[in-house]
Amino acid sequence: MKDGNTMNDIIIVALISFLGTLVGTFGGIVASGKLTNYRLTELEKKVERHNSLLERMALVEQSINSANKQIELIKEEIGHDKYQKSDYS
Repeated sequence: MKDGNTMNDIIIVALISFLGTLVGTFGGIVASGKLTNYRLTELEKKVERHNSLLERMALVEQSINSANKQIELIKEEIGHDKYQKSDYS
């Protein structure tokens, strides 16, 4: 009879160990999934900030190009006015 109880005890311990392993494994998978989702969310925020910076830099470049064109036009007008004044002198 003692051997029967020992076998039952071993089976019960094995089942409890198996259940503990399953719970730990699934707990780890859930925790890992949550961490991955958090990291993806943070990465998406960084990408959005980066894209926003790129959009703003494109606007700055357009503004600089426009300012450079206006400066060139002003230089041409000043140079043109100098030549006109020297023609009348």
